[in-house]
Amino acid sequence: MKDNALLQPYHSKNLSLKNRIVMAPMTRSRAVNEERVPTNDLQGLYYEQRASAGLIITEGSQVSEAAVGYVNTPGIYSKAQVEGWKLVTKRVHDKGGKIFIQLWHVGRMSHPDFHRGELPLAPSAINPNSQSFTPEGFKDTVTPKEMTKFEIEDTINDFMNAATNAMEAGFDGVEIHSSNGYLFHQFFNGTSNVRTDEYGGSIENRARFFFEVLDAMSEVIPQEKIGVRFNPSLHNLFGITLDKDTIPTFEYIIKKLNDYNLAYVHLSEPFTDVSEVPYAVTDIAKHFRPLYHGTLMINNQFTTETGHEVISSGDADLVAFGKPFISNPDLVERIEQDIEWAQWDQDTFYTPGEKGYTDYASAKVEQSS
Repeated sequence: MKDNALLQPYHSKNLSLKNRIVMAPMTRSRAVNEERVPTNDLQGLYYEQRASAGLIITEGSQVSEAAVGYVNTPGIYSKAQVEGWKLVTKRVHDKGGKIFIQLWHVGRMSHPDFHRGELPLAPSAINPNSQSFTPEGFKDTVTPKEMTKFEIEDTINDFMNAATNAMEAGFDGVEIHSSNGYLFHQFFNGTSNVRTDEYGGSIENRARFFFEVLDAMSEVIPQEKIGVRFNPSLHNLFGITLDKDTIPTFEYIIKKLNDYNLAYVHLSEPFTDVSEVPYAVTDIAKHFRPLYHGTLMINNQFTTETGHEVISSGDADLVAFGKPFISNPDLVERIEQDIEWAQWDQDTFYTPGEKGYTDYASAKVEQSS
């Protein structure tokens, strides 16, 4: 399998990776402490075990207390969190790996339980009619508070501070989580953003908040250390409904990103079957590749074969794998040696402790036991 395109090094003006296999960001809910700090024994070991990936993108890490929306997720807004992440990045770097942190604000996908009874923030006061994973289990979402301009400015500052903290913590870069129905996606989408000010209405207005954050972050860290993530054909999940403006909105955003010197653009193929959904795009990589001239990463349910194909065809430069990395810390080596992938245990995706997190064996250990 050594001639598989996934295993070839990747070099651009902003990235130099030993292979084209990326560990996708995945919420794992293991920061089980009051300050939401990643620890050396858990997160440090978990990411170190997977350092053979060309690039690791961490789980979403909230940029402020207001950004929290899932139980036991780590942050990047406090000194203690920065010190915790330093231990993680050192372990990955000591193994020759590279690691970006995903910066996260869930917006209306949160719950008052995370905010001392206060409503979560969103572009408009529209309930996503979904569920939030709280310390007491899943609870129905509520109608959020529409963000004031001051709260928008405050959130922009939170992302700036998080980017600065990420550099202090030793990360190689950051990824803005502008995907999967969270805060930025809520601004993009007409079913979640009905504002009538400069942040709503036209496509340009609904994209304004994202670009203001990107511009602000570019003032405090090198732009080439910033990646961004989108899910253009997300439909009927996380309160997002695809409409006639959805794909044109992402086309506008991605074309405009050519004016920036980013590390990469990270896109997801549809999470659900959208072949019968009006206005949807079913082949995201092929559709957006001609629109973006920089490094393009693609994600969602790729295999060794389809990953090779999407790179060989020129439709993407990098492929991000999610769940396979959970149960295969040595996923790169398994691809290289054509070894069967171990199956994951979905029951332990979000449970505390090492079970289903750091206790998956490498193929070498399995063969010798």
